Amino acid sequence: MAKLTGQDRQRYVADLFARISRRYDLMNDVMTFGMHRVWKCRTTTLATAAMPGPALDVSTGTGDLALRLSRHGSVENVIALDLLPEMISIARSRAARQADKRVSLIVGDALSLPFPDASFSCATAGFSLRNMPDVPQAISEMTRVIRPGGRVALLELSPMKPGLRSTLFRPYFHGIVPVIGKLIAGDEAAYTYLPQSVDRFYEAEDLASVLRDSGLEQVSYQRLGFGTVCIHWGDKPAD
Repeated sequence: MAKLTGQDRQRYVADLFARISRRYDLMNDVMTFGMHRVWKCRTTTLATAAMPGPALDVSTGTGDLALRLSRHGSVENVIALDLLPEMISIARSRAARQADKRVSLIVGDALSLPFPDASFSCATAGFSLRNMPDVPQAISEMTRVIRPGGRVALLELSPMKPGLRSTLFRPYFHGIVPVIGKLIAGDEAAYTYLPQSVDRFYEAEDLASVLRDSGLEQVSYQRLGFGTVCIHWGDKPAD
């Protein structure tokens, strides 16, 4: 997989996540000891702080972040998009169980969002950017579809710099997580891909630069989970 790029990589990753879609939420709970829920709450709070209005969740997966967005009083409605019909199906079931009628779920590509410019007050993406074949394009699209004064907020795993923390956590990511993936999700390959995808992803400051290059201002980030996770956010310049 390491040699795959572009559409070949996108197809590989899509097939991988389609296979594990039914166990995706359970694995997130196990791998993060439930902390991903706290991180997602923090992300949605940051995303909705800039201005009220409709929200967009990109590559929504099972809809966890989208459903959390809809709980904020400043959010009018949420559109959640994912490339995989398997994920959208699960997200729709979750929304139905929670009787949440403010979330609309559609199949679509984060690299070519099917929305006009300035359609949303905020846009989020959770644990999905590193799986995209063109991260700058995905962020540029999110920037395009938010209104002036709106905000992009991104939650993602982050590479750890060499040091004590990396020494402690690397055996967990590269050794224990694939074993857990095999036992719970029945797919060791998918959870071998996970730590590899983090290793190849942007360092926190480099990702902040991508946000600035997309036209966002007041870009900042916050490290969480002992430095293994990072929330980035930035605002679209007001008219």
